[in-house]
Amino acid sequence: MKKLIRVSSLLLLLFISGCANTPPIDRQAAAYAMPDRYAAQTVQQVLRDGGNAVDAAVAAALVLAVTFPEAGNIGGGGFMLTRMDGEYHFLDYREKAALRADRDMYLDENGEVIPKASLVGIRAAAVPGTIAGLWEAHQKFGSRPWADLVQPAIGYAEDGFEVHPQTASEIPGTIEWHEGRVNFEQYFGAMQHAGLFKQAELADTLRRIAKHGPEDFYHGETARLLVAQMQRDDGLISAEDLAEYAAVWRAPLVADWRDYRVITAPPPSSGGFAVIQLLKMKQMLDQEFADTHHNSAQFIHLIAEMEKRVFADRAEYFGDPDFVDVPVDALIDHDYIASRAKEVQTDSISQISEAMPGLESPDTTHFSIVDQWGNAVSNTYTINWGYGSGVVVEGAGFLLNNEMDDFSVKPGAPNVYGVVGGTANEIQPGKRMLSSMSPTILEQDGEVRMVVGTPGGSTIFTSVFQAIVNVIDLEMNAQQAVGASRFHHQLLPPDLITTSISLPLPESTVAELRERGYRVQPHGWEFGDLQLIDRSQYETNAASDPRGIGVSGIIE
Repeated sequence: MKKLIRVSSLLLLLFISGCANTPPIDRQAAAYAMPDRYAAQTVQQVLRDGGNAVDAAVAAALVLAVTFPEAGNIGGGGFMLTRMDGEYHFLDYREKAALRADRDMYLDENGEVIPKASLVGIRAAAVPGTIAGLWEAHQKFGSRPWADLVQPAIGYAEDGFEVHPQTASEIPGTIEWHEGRVNFEQYFGAMQHAGLFKQAELADTLRRIAKHGPEDFYHGETARLLVAQMQRDDGLISAEDLAEYAAVWRAPLVADWRDYRVITAPPPSSGGFAVIQLLKMKQMLDQEFADTHHNSAQFIHLIAEMEKRVFADRAEYFGDPDFVDVPVDALIDHDYIASRAKEVQTDSISQISEAMPGLESPDTTHFSIVDQWGNAVSNTYTINWGYGSGVVVEGAGFLLNNEMDDFSVKPGAPNVYGVVGGTANEIQPGKRMLSSMSPTILEQDGEVRMVVGTPGGSTIFTSVFQAIVNVIDLEMNAQQAVGASRFHHQLLPPDLITTSISLPLPESTVAELRERGYRVQPHGWEFGDLQLIDRSQYETNAASDPRGIGVSGIIE
C-alpha cells in the first residue's frame, strides 16, 4: 500500500511587513503551521486566550488524535522540541518495545522476515507514549488547566468533524492494506463517506484523560481496555509495560551553522544528527554549489552524495541511547563532517563501498508554534504507517501504532521505508526504536528564526534539510520553501533518486540525471507535509505544505 497522499491544501500566509525599509517586526506576533484546520483553530483559540506555545501544542496534539487519525494519536508517540523562556528542552515520548518482545519475533523458522508481521496487527504495536509526553510537557511548562486543553478534542470526538474528501478517498485502500486482519473497518470504515464523523468511545476516553491525566491511560480504565485488547488478540503489551512507561527529557543537539544555531533532535532520533551533517556538509561544499541552481541535476547529485554518507552512518551507529552508545558527538564534529564532505564524488555516483560508515571502530505528523512571548514548539509524533497497526482498542476508540517496524527486524533487511539498520537498533524488551523525526528550531541573534518539521519516514530529515536550505541559502519565503519540488536519496539502491509525486522535477533535470546514471522515479508516496514558521528581521511567514491539508497563520 502506498503511503497516504495529501494533494489538497488550505494555506493562510499573512505578512506583517515586507520590505527592507520597514521597521523590525513586532516579536509579540504569534504564528502556527498545523496539519489540519481543526488543530489550527484550536491553537489560535488557545493563544488568543493567553495560553503559551506548550498549552497550544498539548491541545492541538489531542485534537489531531480525533480529526487526523492517520497520524495524530494517543496510541503512538513522538518528540517535542521547545524553547521556553529562552532555554531549549527536548522531550522524548517515543514508544517502547513491550517487555515480552524479542529480537527475532518477526522472523520465520528459516530466519526470514515474515511479510507485514511488524506492520499489521496487534503484535506490531509498541507501548504508547503520547499521553505521558503531553502531560510531562504540560506539567513543566503549561499555564492553562489540563482539562481545559483536552476539551476541544472531546468536542470534536463527541459532536463530530467534517471528513476531508481526500481522507475519505484514502480509507478503501487502507482497509485493503489490512486484509481483514484487524478491526479498523469497523471503527473507521464510515470515514470513506465524506461528512460528519463521530467517535463516542474516543470521547469517553478523552473525558477520563481530562479528569485523571496519564493515571487513566497507564493505570486506570483505559489501561484496562488496552490490556484486554492485547489479551483478546494475543498481543504483547501488559499492565506492567504501561505502568513502567515514562517520557524522558534529553539534551537537544545544538550546532552552529552559518550565522545560526541549529537546535534539533538527539537519539533515539537519527534526524537531528542528519540535519546537522547535511547542513554543515553543504556549507563545506559551497564552492561546488556556487554554479548550480536549485534542483538542477548537479545540485541534486551533490546532495544525493551527501545523503549517502548520512544514511550509512545512520544504519551503523544509531539506536536507543539507553541501550547502545551512540557516538553522536563524534558524528557532528566539524572535522569528521569535513572528512565526509571530501569523500563526495562531484562528477560520478558513489557506490556502496565508497560510502561506508565513516567512524573507526509513512505516517507521522508535525506542527510548529511560536507564541506571543517568543516561546516555540516543534512537535513531531506518529503511529508510524498510515493508521498504524489498524487495531483499535475496543471500548476506548483509539488506534494503536505499528512502531515496531522502526526497529531492525533483521540486520540488513529494509523496513517499510526501505531503510536498513544494524544491531544497534535491534529489538530488545523496553527499548525505544530508532526514528527519523526531526523537529528543529533555528536561532539567530538569540531569537527564534525558524521552526520546522515534517512527517515522511526516512524522508523526514532530507525534507527538513531542503526546507532550511530553501529559506536560508536560496532566500525563498516560507510558502515557496515548503511548496518546492523535493527529492530523496537514502544510500540503497545507490543509483535511485525519488521525487515528489504532485510536484515533480523538470523533465530536463530528470533526463540529465538519467544520463549521469541515476534512476529517477516518483516516490512510493507523496512524502512530506512540512509545517514551517520563519521569523526574519522584517516579517513573519507561516506556511503549510501544499501537499497536505494544513493551515497556517499569524496572530498579532
